[in-house]
Amino acid sequence: MNSKTFIVPNISCGHCTHTIEMEVGDLSGVKSVKAEIESKQVTVEWDTPATWDGIAALLQEINYPPEGLIQIS
Repeated sequence: MNSKTFIVPNISCGHCTHTIEMEVGDLSGVKSVKAEIESKQVTVEWDTPATWDGIAALLQEINYPPEGLIQIS
């Protein structure tokens, strides 16, 4: 399983975190998504067929582009 924790500066409310969790969670292969309002951090865990490039592209498309990667594993 792959995992990344990153900052999404556009997070400002519960609607933002809900949108990120629902949209990214719908991608095939994504196992979990946790977005936090206060820290603006998002953690995503996935297996194939999901890819980081696909997750990042979706986040960009829904106007929540990932900025700083905090943890990669």
